[in-house]
Amino acid sequence: MAYREGNRYQMTLLPPVIDEYVGPEDPVRAYDAMVDAMDIRELGLVTDSNQVGNPAYEPRAMLKLLVYGYSYGWRSSRKLERACHHDLSFIWIMGGLKPDHKTISNFRKNNKAPVARILKQCARICIKLDMIEGNCLFADSTKVRGSASISQTKTTEKWEQKLGEVDKRIEELLAECDEIDESETGSLVKAEKELKDKQRLQRKIKGLVEQMEREGLEKINGTDTECVNFKGRQGSHAGYSAHIAADEKHGLIVSTGVVNESSDSHQFSNQIEQAMETLGKPCRTAVADAGYANVENIQQTTEKNIDVIVPSQRQALHTPADDPFGKDKFRYDSENDQYICPEGNRLRYSHYSNVKGHYLYRIEKASLCQTCPHFGVCTTSRRGRTMIRLRNEELREKLEARCASEAGQAIYKKRKEKVELPFGHIKRNLNSGAFLVRGLSGVNAEFAILASCFNIARMITLTGGVSNLINRLAVPRTP
Repeated sequence: MAYREGNRYQMTLLPPVIDEYVGPEDPVRAYDAMVDAMDIRELGLVTDSNQVGNPAYEPRAMLKLLVYGYSYGWRSSRKLERACHHDLSFIWIMGGLKPDHKTISNFRKNNKAPVARILKQCARICIKLDMIEGNCLFADSTKVRGSASISQTKTTEKWEQKLGEVDKRIEELLAECDEIDESETGSLVKAEKELKDKQRLQRKIKGLVEQMEREGLEKINGTDTECVNFKGRQGSHAGYSAHIAADEKHGLIVSTGVVNESSDSHQFSNQIEQAMETLGKPCRTAVADAGYANVENIQQTTEKNIDVIVPSQRQALHTPADDPFGKDKFRYDSENDQYICPEGNRLRYSHYSNVKGHYLYRIEKASLCQTCPHFGVCTTSRRGRTMIRLRNEELREKLEARCASEAGQAIYKKRKEKVELPFGHIKRNLNSGAFLVRGLSGVNAEFAILASCFNIARMITLTGGVSNLINRLAVPRTP
């Protein structure tokens, strides 16, 4: 049987122009066209060819490199540098430019705010192409590891203990340097180098302790001071919570937001508001899972006449509806501000909890519960049955009824396919299970690029190919 064998000495000729390095349906052309369709000045990138100094790389070209690199799952500046030398599609999108890794890293570091706005422009392009309607939005979040170890998250006590160890070592090094200087034996350079490192660490820890006192923090991570600890399916890590709002029509991402809160309960209205800012109009329906079930926060959205479908924690836990002593079996008497139990006994108002934010109602007499035939089933407390009522209890009941309705369930079932798909693409296909950069501004910029990569990939599919997308973008090509 014959074999096909390669020959490294076979003479070949590349196309005469770089534009012919890739075919007309190569995805790189779509990413190139999308960035060309964006308003660089609206992003906030400075473009001035008359600046004094050494020639700089054109900002649009650097932005293309980042976006296309992230679509490959290549986020490291060194990998991007290498790709500009060896990968034809990267050579094509850069027009033959070959920035080094330091230049790429500095561009990303110095332009966090402009890069974070890239998704907004991407979404608005989708709106113009009628790919985003903005009528129904789905919100969800995922936990993403930060570029920091959870072992570096310490309390004030632990940091002060660490500071004491560093102070002790600095004293030892100072004594060692004096001894070396007098005896003229040993390595003074090595000792001085370690001394400088320890003094730098000393200043860092003092700064962390001062920051904790200033901001009232219980813990802080010494590597990334803005990340938080969270528990996920793969254990406990230091990182961030990344939120997205996706459109119902094609599941395209409208907006993103990365926060340093492990809970989603205060994020619903914020994320929907950001999405509506991108849309330029209010949505009709907003949907999320039970993690966002905070009635006070959701109220900010319902006040704008937006239909909200968010199950309560009780609904998420699938509490049996036929529970004979469930809260729904206790009738609330609004005139007398009391609850009536199934046996006809009254639960009167006791007090309001400022910590938990709810009203507490207790049975009139504990003996009524103790002598009740249902004692032990309805309640086992010697003080008798209690009932909790939220400040916005009526709204909570309306939200539960809306979510439980047939129409509400029909919309809620779409949530997984619309809003969870992007997370799978970003974490698996784009190899982004952890952030590469640090700080809220940095991770927000990085996640905006990842979300834009998802949108562009979807747009290629929805339009039927790269050339179709480019034609619909109608971006004038440079000859």
